[in-house]
Amino acid sequence: MENNAVEFCRDLIRFDTSNWGEGKSNGEREAAEYCAEIMRQAGLEPQFFEKAPGRTNVITRMKGTDDDAGALVVHGHLDVVPAQAADWQVDPFSADIIDGLIWGRGAVDMKDMDAMILASMLQMAQDGHRPKRDIIFAFFADEEDNGAYGARWLTGTHPELFDGATEAISEVGGFSADIAGTRAYLIQTAEKGIHWTKMTAHGTAGHGSAVHKDNPVVHLAEAVAAIGAHEWPLEYTKTTRALFEQLSEVTGIPFDPEDPSALIEASGSAGKFIAATLRNTSNPTLLEAGYKHNVVPGQAQALVDARTLPEQDEKVAATLRELAGDKITFELMNEGPALEVPFSGTLVEQMVQALKDEDPEAVVVPYMLGGGTDNKHLAKLGITGYGFAPLQLPADLDFTGMFHGVDERVPVESLKFGVRVLHRFLLEQ
Repeated sequence: MENNAVEFCRDLIRFDTSNWGEGKSNGEREAAEYCAEIMRQAGLEPQFFEKAPGRTNVITRMKGTDDDAGALVVHGHLDVVPAQAADWQVDPFSADIIDGLIWGRGAVDMKDMDAMILASMLQMAQDGHRPKRDIIFAFFADEEDNGAYGARWLTGTHPELFDGATEAISEVGGFSADIAGTRAYLIQTAEKGIHWTKMTAHGTAGHGSAVHKDNPVVHLAEAVAAIGAHEWPLEYTKTTRALFEQLSEVTGIPFDPEDPSALIEASGSAGKFIAATLRNTSNPTLLEAGYKHNVVPGQAQALVDARTLPEQDEKVAATLRELAGDKITFELMNEGPALEVPFSGTLVEQMVQALKDEDPEAVVVPYMLGGGTDNKHLAKLGITGYGFAPLQLPADLDFTGMFHGVDERVPVESLKFGVRVLHRFLLEQ
C-alpha cells in the first residue's frame, strides 16, 4: 500500500493537468482514466462525467453493510495550477525523487492525497474489507478555478451521485507543523469564503499628450492602491479562537486576542496559513488597461481576490466599493461560502485516533484554511466537510509554502505515513 501510494503519486504528477482558469486547461481526462483503472482493480465501477471534452470527473461508490448509515465522500481534484518550468530546479511534471522527496506540480496540491486515496481504496478491496457506510470516491476537475467543470457543476447537475452522503474529507488538513518544538497536526474544520471580483474604471478616452482629469488608468490605480493598503481588523471565529487557545497550551505563550503575533511566530511555517485566517483579505491580482502608448483608454480593469470570514461577504463587498470610489464598478466573478464545522463528533474522533495510532505523541488541533476546497460545493447538498490529508512532515520543511509555489515537493516518508493514517481512518467507516 505504501509503495502504491508513492507510485500513484508520481504517475499522477506526470499528467500535466494545468488549469489556467476561464475554461482554459490541458484537461483532466488522462488522469481520470488512470484513477478509473485503479477503481476497476478494486472491483468498483467508475463513472465519468464531463461538462466539456477533457474536463473529466470520475466517481465510484464502495457499498457499505449498513444502508441506513450516512455515506462518506472521500474526494480529491485532478487539476493543478500551471508551473513555469524555467523557474523550477527540475521538470515540474517529471515526478523525480530527489533527497527522499517527490518533486513536481501537484505533489502537495493535491496528487499526494489522490494517491493515498487510491492506494487505501485498493488495499481495502484486496483485503476483502467492506465498510459499514457507503464510501463515495470522487476525483474532480477544475478545483483550481471555480469548479464550473468540476464539483460545482457535478453537484448541481448530478446530486443523485451523493445520495445519502452526510460527511466528506479532502485536502489541506491533517498535516503536521512544528509548534515551538511540539509536533501538532492541524485538521481543517473551517475554510474562508471566496469573493472574486473584476473592477472596471470608466473614464474619457483621448490623446496621451492632452490634459486628462478623467483617466480610467488613474482611477483604477487609486482604487487598487486603496484596496491593497487596507488593513482588515482581527476577527476570531470559533475555530480560530479554539486553535489559539490550544496553541497557547502547547507553547505556554499567553493568547492575546489583540496581538496574536507571538503565537503565530511560534507556529513556524504554518504561521503563514494561520495568519491569513484571522481577518478578511483582499488582494489585487491582475491589471489590464490600454492598447497604445499615446492613447488614454476609455476603461481599465483589475481583478481582486478577496477571502471572507463566515457571514461577511456583504460586509467585504461594501468595504471594497467604498475603498474603490465612485469611478469603479464591480462584477462578481466567483463566490463560495465560508465553512465552519465542529471539532467534535465521531468522524473527528476517528481522525484524531488514526493520527495517534501512528504517532502516539500527536497533538491534534483544529484550524481554518485561508483558501477554499471543493467541500464548498458539497456543502450545498448538506454534506459536512473536513480537511484530512494526513502527512507527518520534517520540522524544517516549508510545507505551506509549497502550495502553488515553485519546486513543490513532498517527502516520500510523509506520503507513506499519510496513507497508513488514512487507511486506518477509512477502515473505521
